[in-house]
Amino acid sequence: MLELYQSEDCPYSEQVRRTLSELGVSYVVHNPRLPGSEGGDVTNESTHEELEAIGGEDQIPFLVDHATDERRYEADAIVAYLEDRYE
Repeated sequence: MLELYQSEDCPYSEQVRRTLSELGVSYVVHNPRLPGSEGGDVTNESTHEELEAIGGEDQIPFLVDHATDERRYEADAIVAYLEDRYE
């Protein structure tokens, strides 16, 4: 299972979502921040706490691949991983 921590209006998150869709990979999305908010206000405390506990950073996008136990930040690194693993 893939989990993506992201924000709907984040262009980097969009890049990852587009790649997931193009590859036909199913995933679960978590939105710890409110789209369009100044500074990316946290709106879902439990999801935000999960993000920091699992990844150690307060940064999105963040991908967790439970099949391989991979955890990645940075859209370019996530996209490269997805293309290598799921293409």
